[in-house]
Amino acid sequence: MIVQDFQSRDVLMVAYMNEEAWEKTKATGKSPLLHSRSRKGPWFKGEESGNFQEVKDAFIDCDSDTILLQVHQVGGAACHEGYRSCFFRQRAGED
Repeated sequence: MIVQDFQSRDVLMVAYMNEEAWEKTKATGKSPLLHSRSRKGPWFKGEESGNFQEVKDAFIDCDSDTILLQVHQVGGAACHEGYRSCFFRQRAGED
């Protein structure tokens, strides 16, 4: 799953979402329910940090194997390290 800010179109994060997580996300329209491999189960984005996401729209790719969620980020960080986006590092020395 790709999570994108619905206004700026910035990519905020990439995460794994299984079928159970997708169904609960659709039902609530709230923070995507993710499947955490490290926690070995489901968890809502922001349940600990308060930085959750409201789902505004959802798209599926042409192969039907990736979901793009457009969200309103509530709280300043989508990244667990406190950054707005998980993509805050640029590879040095590369164009």
